[in-house]
Amino acid sequence: MELRHLRYFRAVAEELHFGRAAERLHIAQPPLSQQIRQLEDELGVTLFTRSTRRVELTPAGAAYLERVGAILDAVEVAGAQAQRIAEGRQGALSIGCVGSATYSLLPRLVRALRTELPGLDVSVRGEMLAPAQISALVSGQIDLALLRPPVGGSDIVVETVRRDRLFVALPDADPHAAGTAVHIDDLRDAEFIAHAGHGRSVMSGVVAAICATAGFVPQIRHEVEETSTLVTLVAAGLGVAIVPEPTAALGVAGVTYRPLLPDDPEVELAVARLATEPSPMIEQVLTVLRRVAAAEG
Repeated sequence: MELRHLRYFRAVAEELHFGRAAERLHIAQPPLSQQIRQLEDELGVTLFTRSTRRVELTPAGAAYLERVGAILDAVEVAGAQAQRIAEGRQGALSIGCVGSATYSLLPRLVRALRTELPGLDVSVRGEMLAPAQISALVSGQIDLALLRPPVGGSDIVVETVRRDRLFVALPDADPHAAGTAVHIDDLRDAEFIAHAGHGRSVMSGVVAAICATAGFVPQIRHEVEETSTLVTLVAAGLGVAIVPEPTAALGVAGVTYRPLLPDDPEVELAVARLATEPSPMIEQVLTVLRRVAAAEG
């Protein structure tokens, strides 16, 4: 028995006419009749009663039609699913994301993926520092990482998706919050809230480099892992922080954001993946990501 026998049987059962079923299947009627007889012989039952005037299903044929319909429908569903997976339109995807992009780019990306690739099961891991993302990427815990370069390693491919201005996050009561911008020299004596240092956060190194260029070492009062915690501590008046502009999307009360002078510095936001041939699913997601990031810009 082959699938074609089942397809031939269903066509005859639905048409109840060998001629019409043959036309529907684009075959001649004699071969169709022969295939149905072969199926009946293999099953050892009569599926149709035939006369010169009509064709009818036997009770066994009617019961067989229900099962055959389910089988053929399942085969079609399986084929369609395999095609969607091969085209990258179905599957499971896990995305890691640094704090500032968790509150800006990531929500828009997930909404776009749900609209354009509804067959994807997308999970996100927000507030991940870059080293943790790279570790998760290499171990297969995530498929894509949204992070701040630099990222080392020949086994990782990194693509910049946008550039973010650096702002100073200040408590509302800070005198500098009344201005339109803050010069880095004005922060020489300030206490800083910063992301975890010692190589655990790219932003920690960025802040240290900016302050070093201005000729001082930042006074770090608190180190945190999560951007949301960093902004909350600023709102509590425990210090200031240098953050990417999208951090303002958190909308925490009590915090004022001002551009950083003199050079209006920026940091990159990049997407990282393993340096293997990307799957169709990853290619599809990267296409959507580039479009969303460009629209944000």
